[in-house]
Amino acid sequence: MFEGKTVFDILSMGGFTMYILLACSIIAVSITLERVWHYRKAGKVSRAMCMKTVREKLAANDRSGASEYCVTTKSPFARVVHQGLGAGENEKNIEDAMARQVSAETADLERWTNILGTFGGTVVYIGLFGTVIGIIRAFKDIALTASGAGGMSMVITGIAEALVCTASGIAVAVYSVIAYNIIVKHIEKQRLEMELTANETLSLLRK
Repeated sequence: MFEGKTVFDILSMGGFTMYILLACSIIAVSITLERVWHYRKAGKVSRAMCMKTVREKLAANDRSGASEYCVTTKSPFARVVHQGLGAGENEKNIEDAMARQVSAETADLERWTNILGTFGGTVVYIGLFGTVIGIIRAFKDIALTASGAGGMSMVITGIAEALVCTASGIAVAVYSVIAYNIIVKHIEKQRLEMELTANETLSLLRK
């Protein structure tokens, strides 16, 4: 049935719904690639590397040096430490400043991910909607033609083509859910590491 057909032919089978699903798939893949690039860029300096330098600076009573290192280091962990170092001597202020930065960094990590979550829960229904429309159209076509084998063949073909929408919707939804879960797991890991960074920094500043 689909032999020799191009992607655009298959899109045409599903009607306008397939173009919506195509747009959703492009957006989902784009978000995933953008997030992967962002996380790789942010992860060039690990928490261990960052805290090793900070510990050495603070052990030498070089708080300004530690702060300067954090400013020049493009890392969420360094930014958390920098907020603590710049919050003065009051322990509560230091703790609050780092907590706010952890929240800000977490929000940055979560950017666009809600779209993937939304796609995971709704794109299937878009596909089903397209299938229902296609089936209605197929039965309308059979009603307008003579009954018999030819008519039955037409409706079966129409239903098969309409089911392309459901299959496509499921594919996009599964991809979105998998990508979303992987990203959320990464965000949670990063958030915990930033909280550990804040706690360790607070302990170092108490000494």
